[in-house]
Amino acid sequence: MKMLFMRRLMLVVLSLVFAGLVLFDGNFGRIPVQAATVGGSVGVEGTVPGTPPATGASITFPRNGQVFTDNPLTVIGICPKGLLVKLFKNNVFGGSASCTNGNFSIVTDMFSGRNDLVARVYDELDQAGPDSNTVSITFNDGSGFAGNRPILTSNYAKRGANPAETLTWPITISGGTSPYAISVDWGDSKPSDLISQATAGTFDIKHIYDASGIYTIIIKATDAKGATAFLQLVGVANGPLSQTNTKPNTTIITKTKILWEPAALFVIFILLAFWLGKRYELRTLVKKIERGDRPF
Repeated sequence: MKMLFMRRLMLVVLSLVFAGLVLFDGNFGRIPVQAATVGGSVGVEGTVPGTPPATGASITFPRNGQVFTDNPLTVIGICPKGLLVKLFKNNVFGGSASCTNGNFSIVTDMFSGRNDLVARVYDELDQAGPDSNTVSITFNDGSGFAGNRPILTSNYAKRGANPAETLTWPITISGGTSPYAISVDWGDSKPSDLISQATAGTFDIKHIYDASGIYTIIIKATDAKGATAFLQLVGVANGPLSQTNTKPNTTIITKTKILWEPAALFVIFILLAFWLGKRYELRTLVKKIERGDRPF
């Protein structure tokens, strides 16, 4: 009896191992897993790759061939809901926005002369979708700053922190004439931050959001000669949302994801393991009886 129990237990363990391999490897969905051990406990964090967005954004304003004489420019278009839209001007990152109700709007500055604008959508895994239509426009810079305007950029188009915690964001400024005056509108109706930057380079902007949500951040830089640069980004305050903690200029997104398939497969393999164990036990007993052995 003890031997039968051990065999049955072994079958259950093997079935569980097989179930784990199916769930976490192979063609059923590969999940990169990173484990950390703290104080004797193990935490596992993983990302489930999916299919990149199949539908891209489309720029509806401006239109091909338009000529502009003033900065900044607001680029408007349509996009798949729930995705992040990044704008590129002459292949340089020029700002970002969340696709809300199928539309996006990004405030950006322009290079002197020709600007080729392209919008590209990204999912939550930063997988890019198809490029939008390319819109070629011209900026006739009659201010005397042509070729020597400041440029704002960042390695992060979207960044977040929990409410009541500090969100730190590295920003890079180049070009123009130092020193620079920086203003940051964080999109939550609080007064804009004012920063003095003595030289070109990377600096941190910091903010604390009081309420969960997605915020539009507008950064403006003015150099010593009065030339300006603009950069729009997407700030995220994580955490549970409620009707009492929303602020103006925020977009609230809630998501519920239930992974039924892994749970169902796990249950099926458990039941199959016990069924196989029972079948094996019955066959063993029948063979013992046929040989004339004692069943127990």
